[in-house]
Amino acid sequence: MFFDPLYLLYVAPALLLAMWAQHRVHSAYAAAAQQPSNLSGAAAARHILDQAGLSDVAIEQIPGQLSDHYDPRDKVLRLSQDVYGSRSLAAVGIAAHEAGHALQDAHQYALMTVRNAAVPIAGFGTQFSMFLFIAGLLLSMSVPVLGHWLIIGGIVLFSTSVFFQVVNLPVEFDASRRAKAVLVDLGIVPQQEMTYVNGVLNAAALTYVAATLQSVLTLLYYIVRFAGDSRRS
Repeated sequence: MFFDPLYLLYVAPALLLAMWAQHRVHSAYAAAAQQPSNLSGAAAARHILDQAGLSDVAIEQIPGQLSDHYDPRDKVLRLSQDVYGSRSLAAVGIAAHEAGHALQDAHQYALMTVRNAAVPIAGFGTQFSMFLFIAGLLLSMSVPVLGHWLIIGGIVLFSTSVFFQVVNLPVEFDASRRAKAVLVDLGIVPQQEMTYVNGVLNAAALTYVAATLQSVLTLLYYIVRFAGDSRRS
């Protein structure tokens, strides 16, 4: 399926957007990383959490680059080494974004609750949908009924991944919105220096848009292939 020209045609817009978004992320991060901050990423996140009454949320340093995330199960904000200790606007912006997820969790932001609940089934759907779809295409030549049902199963499973991506998009946008507001409100980043933070967070948002678009277009590809296979049989 990965070598199907039709698939590449369908997802080409998402792939191009993803490439552009990655370029934007790297260039915006590089520019913001050169701008000093009074606080490190970890210190900024700690200040944001404490001011919100979330002193129980821990902050941990983890390996990797841009591997930062908030774990709602353990109530832990995990920051990559570069973000954790760096005193730059890039680090502060990313740390604030992850702290924004902790604020969402504390305020029981509805879409984040839905997203967290969808994670297990979306992961399962992403992993096994392609297997069912390919098996269905192969079996549809000899056992059409079974093949068609496997394809439908693959489409349904992959739909859970699409649902996750669609819900995740506004969650990420809202976390960035909260981060931008709180950085200014708490005086962590002066308003005139927010251009660098905005550049990093806006570029990162494009990567989520690209991922969502690719999921939607892949689902559309599945449906078109199934419809074409059904007509041939």
